[in-house]
Order: sequence, then C-alpha cells, then structure tokens
Amino acid sequence: MPGSQTRRDVERLAGMQRGSATHGESLAARELAGMLAARGLQPTLESELAVGGFWQSTGLAAAAGALAGAVGGRARGAGAAAAAIAAGLMADDVDNGAHLLRRMLVKRETTNVIAWAGDAEAAETVVLVAHHDAAHTGLLFHPGLIPLLSRLAPGWYSRQNTSTQTGRLLVLGPALAALGCASGLRRLRLAGMLWSAATAALLADVARSPVVPGANDNLSAVAVLLDVAERLAKDRVSGVRVLLLSTGSEESFMEGMRGFIARHREELDPASTRIVALECLGSPRLVIMEGEGMLLMRDHDEALREELQQAADEAGVGVWRGLRLGAGGTDALPAMRSGYRAACLAACTDLKVPANYHWPSDTAANLDWSTIGQACDVVEHLVRRVGVAGEPATRGTAAKR
Repeated sequence: MPGSQTRRDVERLAGMQRGSATHGESLAARELAGMLAARGLQPTLESELAVGGFWQSTGLAAAAGALAGAVGGRARGAGAAAAAIAAGLMADDVDNGAHLLRRMLVKRETTNVIAWAGDAEAAETVVLVAHHDAAHTGLLFHPGLIPLLSRLAPGWYSRQNTSTQTGRLLVLGPALAALGCASGLRRLRLAGMLWSAATAALLADVARSPVVPGANDNLSAVAVLLDVAERLAKDRVSGVRVLLLSTGSEESFMEGMRGFIARHREELDPASTRIVALECLGSPRLVIMEGEGMLLMRDHDEALREELQQAADEAGVGVWRGLRLGAGGTDALPAMRSGYRAACLAACTDLKVPANYHWPSDTAANLDWSTIGQACDVVEHLVRRVGVAGEPATRGTAAKR
C-alpha cells in the first residue's frame, strides 16, 4: 500500500489545475519530478508539441459534416465530398492515426516526466506509463448515463464487455451526411447533418467546461510510479531497466506519448521493450484490459497480458479479465501502433467504467487506495519477473564489455 507521503503528494497534485498542454500541467510535471527526485531518482522533463484537447479537431470535423450536409441539399457532389473528407479526418483523429487535421492546428507545449530505475546495463526494458494532465468535464461524461443504461437493459448490459466505441459515434454524423448527399436521400442527409451538429455541440460543451481534479484519472497511476520508485530504491532489481514515465496531454488523444515515442524510438528497441499503461487505478476492481480502440479495436500484446496475469497471481491479487476499452484510449494505443508490445493495467467499478470518470467528483478523497496498492504489487512483481528472465542476457552483455 502506498505510504502517507505518496498520498500527500497525490493530494497536492490533485489541487493543481492540470489541463492538457497548459501552464498548470507544466507546473504539475515539475512538482512530480521533484517527488521522484525525493525518492532517489534523477528525473528529466521533456517538452513536446500538442494541441492540448480532442474537441478542436473532432469538433471542426463535426461542424464540417453539418455544413456539408446543409450544402448537399443544393450541391450534392460538393456536399458529399466535403462530408467524406470530414469523416476521414475524424476517423484518423480518433483512431490515433497520422493526426492529419491536428497538424494544421495551433500547438502548445506539453511536458513529459521520465525517470530511469532498475538495472541500467540490462537488455530488457519495462516502461510504466501514467499521465499527470487532467480532463475537462461536460455533459458527455455525466455519471448518470451508464447507471441509467444498466437499469433500462440489465441483461444486455451485463453481457457487454466492450465499452461503446465512441469514435464510431463521432464519425457517424459526417459519414451519414456524405452518404445522404451522394445518394440524394434527403432524410439520410438531414440525419447526418443533425448528428454532426449535435456532436459539435457536445464537444463545444466539453471545451467550455472546467478541468476536473483528475485524481483517479490519472494521479492514481502517478501514485503507482511513486510507490514503485520507493520499492526499487529499497530493494534493487537486476536484469531489467525500468522507465517511469508520466505523460502530458494524454487527454488530448495521447499527444504526450506520441511525442515520447518519436523522441526515444532509437533507444527503445521494440523487441526488448514492454510498455504498460496504468489507468484509473483508484477504482474498486483491478482489470487487465484485453484491448482498446475508439474506432477499430486492437488487442494488447497477448504475451504481456499473460505476464501481467502471472504477476497478479504471484502477488495474490485478483484481476478482472475480458474487458475492452472503446469509450476512450490509453497511452498503450500509440505504443501499439508504433510496433511496441503494450498492455494496460486499469481499474473500474462493477458497471465496467472508471470511478468518477471526467467528473468533478474525481478527487483524492474518492480514491480506492486498496486497489492502488494492489496495482503496485502487480507492477512490482511484473518488473521482478522480467528481471529474473533478463539476468542471463544482462550478464552476457557485461561479459562482452
């Protein structure tokens, strides 16, 4: 279980407004670096460029879809082309692709915090990823929606192991507008136009809404980084390098992680690097996620999922299996898309959603510290398992030198 100092550190960070790619996020990164330094590490700060939100790009594409649907009533070809382009750009955005639309938007600085631990001479590397930025709230994240759905259709909901792939819902409006314009079907075109307009309105509401404290999402994972740093300082591990990484701008489609991968690709060989995203670990039930994708579902690395399961078994921690994330994304996604072995250790409520997700109630007082402690145990066991397996390779590397 994380100690009292870690709890105080989390409370301190939760009291800071940490919107993606903002001055507050940068200040929080510096505070976190100091906390890691106090635990014996030598953290560094890295600045990357980020839009700092998801509503700018997706909102523009949704508005373009609505406008294209309106234009399509008089100019079918132009409306269809414009709506199709909007749908394609939005699909690229939510699927963490090339981010073509984002490249045209104004960027700000976002700050990543990195700190090395473990065996610096080891061949194998485990990257543990949290994020210190916090999300905007909004009606889109109202906590009453999921409980209402589970009450209205309890049987159906109990069978769902993949949360709603919200990227598909976002793309639906421009896609319908394009089909309606191309086919000349007025009702289809109007449906796409209205769906796109409603999407743009919801995203505008998120943009204008305040930033939440973000204790569960995702200072609970930062707490794990701090605790693991303490554990490795007290009982060093050999055979594995450990990189503790806290990204900025995760809430803006993982822009901090994308910058980290681009910067460190040459030194982090995908063949010998495992990346574990840590998410919302202050919820009541620990989960090894099977995969994620707001548009296209991608399973996490099977071997790494099995290593996490074995680590949980060794730690005596029960974990929920079989769940896939469609209602958002984690830093595991850009890692997977870049060819890395990646997985996600998360937590959720009995309704299969993170506690207090993107809502003002996401405070340090509402964290489930027992689950955070379980996550710390699982992560430590994983690191030490990889270290034991990597010791022969480490000795071989040392002998060659």
